[in-house]
Amino acid sequence: MATRILWADDEIDQLKPHIIFLENKDFEVTPVTNGEDAITLIREQPFDIVFLDEQMPGMDGLATLNRIKTIKAGLPVVMITKSEEESIMEDAIGGKISDYLIKPVNPNQIVLTIKRILERRRIRNEKFAQSYLRNFNEISGRIHEETGWEEWIEIYKQLTQWDIDLESGDESLRQVLADQYQEANKMFGRFVARNYKSWLSQSTPQRPALSTDIVGEYVLPHVKNGQTTLFLVIDCMRYDQWLLFQSLLNEDYAIDTDFYYSILPTATPYSRNAIFSGLFPLEIEDIYPDLWSQGEDESSLNQFEEELFAKQLSRKGIDKKVKYEKVLRTDEGRDLADKIHNYLQVPLSTFVYNFVDTLVHSRSDSDVLKEIAPDVPAFRSLTKTWFQHSTLYEIFKLLADEEVVIVVTSDHGAVRALRDTKVFGDRETSTSLRYKYGRNLSANDDAAMIIEDPAEYKLPTPGHSNNYIIAKEDYYFVYPTNYHRYQNRYRDTFLHGGTSMEEMILPIATLRPKSML
Repeated sequence: MATRILWADDEIDQLKPHIIFLENKDFEVTPVTNGEDAITLIREQPFDIVFLDEQMPGMDGLATLNRIKTIKAGLPVVMITKSEEESIMEDAIGGKISDYLIKPVNPNQIVLTIKRILERRRIRNEKFAQSYLRNFNEISGRIHEETGWEEWIEIYKQLTQWDIDLESGDESLRQVLADQYQEANKMFGRFVARNYKSWLSQSTPQRPALSTDIVGEYVLPHVKNGQTTLFLVIDCMRYDQWLLFQSLLNEDYAIDTDFYYSILPTATPYSRNAIFSGLFPLEIEDIYPDLWSQGEDESSLNQFEEELFAKQLSRKGIDKKVKYEKVLRTDEGRDLADKIHNYLQVPLSTFVYNFVDTLVHSRSDSDVLKEIAPDVPAFRSLTKTWFQHSTLYEIFKLLADEEVVIVVTSDHGAVRALRDTKVFGDRETSTSLRYKYGRNLSANDDAAMIIEDPAEYKLPTPGHSNNYIIAKEDYYFVYPTNYHRYQNRYRDTFLHGGTSMEEMILPIATLRPKSML
């Protein structure tokens, strides 16, 4: 199969001899005159490599490059420039571009560049493929009924890293990985259903850290030691997304990443309130009924995080001054970045960033975003692009020379929901797609964890509800009425609330500026 080249240059007509030369060498070349057309074609067609003129009118080469990396992060791009500008070399070193050439270029340069880049990619992909296949049986052997919570973390870490390493590799191999991931989540769902309730008992010594433990175990020790501390919760951030964020922070920070398990349901009203209160949902309702309300609008169910956080600190004997900010909009992030050094004047500041969760919900409702991020690798790349250009990343850069410890985590992750399962309940049942509470709810046991006594799981029962169901693996709940309509509407959306590894096993990282060490 011929190597497919996309060449974008506003003077492409002058490069006709180069194109003919490449075609005579059995390369397939698609020429375009601008970045917009290049982006359109990359969305519609597969290419092996892109040659990109740096200086094009309209969307220039660097802007086009950033869009390409959002759509297909692993696609090699060669920048063609008029001079050896330092910024171009920095991009090459940083991995944004695979190489760069100085004008004028000759056809043999092009051929050698193509072979060098594609051969390098082939060798890299082959190495990863061979390594994964060697480890396949070892990973499969660890996925069984008796796997413990610590080993599930290691399995999830391995599968996530393979998913990143193989994202530009052979599709058949990626399918093997996807099947292994699915089998792992199947067993993980059974594991959670069998063990979760026992974790909620205060007499259980061997259990993972849960949402309720985060502040006490990971944040307050730094505060008690007199260290200025920032606690950052990125709503709906998965481990694979954190790995990409971390790759951008490694230059400035020493990073230690641990893991904890989100409480169920893995949804903001439950998991994030549990983090800030240090209590399970039923305990919040019992102790602070005025700070707990349950309804369908998730954004309204976390109105009292600051108050719950203050009460947790008081219970733990912390009387130091703290600050709390929730960032929902770009202008709020800008304002926070502008005054970030003010937050270093108090022992503990806490920030909640909602952008990743917003992106998850936006993708569900937007055909454009689904086209830009059609699968997990593309969605992962999209979140990395957001982070690179966010005020949050700017804040990390501003704090890199300060005496501060930053604790970063998420309240829950999200899973790409690809399979529907029928749920039966009355009209008062909650509308969430990965978990529901209501009266006498029922669903397929293979697809859902059924909670008949919510109090045993430290969950409240609002209204006339008497049970919960929580989706396993990548299932989402659909009512029998209007079944096909909702089946099609919600298939291939990123959802949360269930028992998958992606939703439950979450990173919690401690960052120390290298300037402190």
